[in-house]
Amino acid sequence: MTAIDDKIAIIAGASGLVGSCLLNLLLSDRTYRSVIVLTRKSLKKSHPRLKEIVVSFDQLDDVQNELCADHIYCCLGTTMKKAGSREAFRKVDYQYPLKLARVTKHQGASYFLLISSLGADKNSMIFYSRTKGDIEESVARLNFSSYGIFRPSLILGNRNERRMGEEISKFIVRIFQFLLVGPLKKYRGVQAESIARAMVFYAKDDESGMKIIESQEIVNF
Repeated sequence: MTAIDDKIAIIAGASGLVGSCLLNLLLSDRTYRSVIVLTRKSLKKSHPRLKEIVVSFDQLDDVQNELCADHIYCCLGTTMKKAGSREAFRKVDYQYPLKLARVTKHQGASYFLLISSLGADKNSMIFYSRTKGDIEESVARLNFSSYGIFRPSLILGNRNERRMGEEISKFIVRIFQFLLVGPLKKYRGVQAESIARAMVFYAKDDESGMKIIESQEIVNF
């Protein structure tokens, strides 16, 4: 039996498409002696190495003493339609990840792994891309020993919720995927499990500094 490494991981967004894949991976490969999940409501999942902290991300300070970990996996994200407004969207995709980064950095975390998006750019005229670029830069300023930014294109997989616009996009991508070659290859859809595997791979590598993993590289996982 493979020995369990003496590390602790935190996952934010474990109920989502990528986060749920990531949680299963971390609990199955024995990389960490403990996996802490931050969630607004219980996942109803049991495992000897799983610790669940039910908390609103607005109140992370209230549980900060429980957020001592080595690696932080941030899988938080929403859509404009679900959020209902730009302000609500930015809260989930910018304020919450930054709050998580600040609190866990203060508690000694060494590696922050962030799911961003293809085209993230703080100077973009597109609100979504600009928000993603903003959070990338804001976390970078915190100077984690290691910082991984993952920029997938359209994320593919079976969600528990229906997102009509996203379903249409996935349908189109699947039909015309073969046409996305050369410079267009980066727009190919990426399986959620590939993103999760890429995050675990780079976490294990534990290389210091900031690394940006683009969609084309993520697909290989």
